[in-house]
Amino acid sequence: MVAAASSEDAVQTPRHVAIIMDGNGRWARQRMWPRTLGHREGVEALRRAVDAAGELGLDYLTVFGFSTENWRRPKDEVNALFDLLRLYVDRDLKRLTDEGVRVRIIGEREGLSSDILDIIERAEARTAHNSRLHLTIAFNYGGQQEIARAARRLAEDAVAGKIKPEEISAAMFAGYLDTRGLPPPDIVIRTSGELRLSNFLLWQAAYSELVFLDVLWPDFDKAALEKAMSEFAQRGRRFGGVGGA
Repeated sequence: MVAAASSEDAVQTPRHVAIIMDGNGRWARQRMWPRTLGHREGVEALRRAVDAAGELGLDYLTVFGFSTENWRRPKDEVNALFDLLRLYVDRDLKRLTDEGVRVRIIGEREGLSSDILDIIERAEARTAHNSRLHLTIAFNYGGQQEIARAARRLAEDAVAGKIKPEEISAAMFAGYLDTRGLPPPDIVIRTSGELRLSNFLLWQAAYSELVFLDVLWPDFDKAALEKAMSEFAQRGRRFGGVGGA
């Protein structure tokens, strides 16, 4: 006879996984290929990750595609990263729409070219009615910058008399973030073996479980996602409280 799952067991099944997709450049360098080819293979890994997330029953998948710090990279590499967003949306948008995936792009939009803004708006509009899997792509995104934008909007509403300073709470503040409406990630995965968040979801990851994988992003697949989820299942999540015996 199989025992019924306890509420504690249910907590260990993640709804929301966030991924720092790292290692494209090293993957290419190991093969003595241009870094841009590593990024192209990274798009294939993203496609596999989205498929795996749906197969494993996740409700939310958030990926770090382009950070505000990535502007410091060589111009040809930055252009290649933008080209890959175009490629991914142009090639996969119909499939994502048909499969019930809702696409959302978070990050700073000011300064992006008009064609990139058009791609973002088209992806969000075409999939707005979907709900099977929520795919959020952090593009031109930085966690500190997101918090600063939220604080600015909150201050503007306070000055305008829409809210009172004493009413401000953590829950209210979260509603001003780019991720408003999304639950916090249960797991933040970083590939490539690096052990840092790199300015990704700094507010949202307050109680996320962090899983660092040695796999380089272009080699990421369903087995890697399952490994991270298995490790998550072994963790005890207390959210600041006291765990059981």
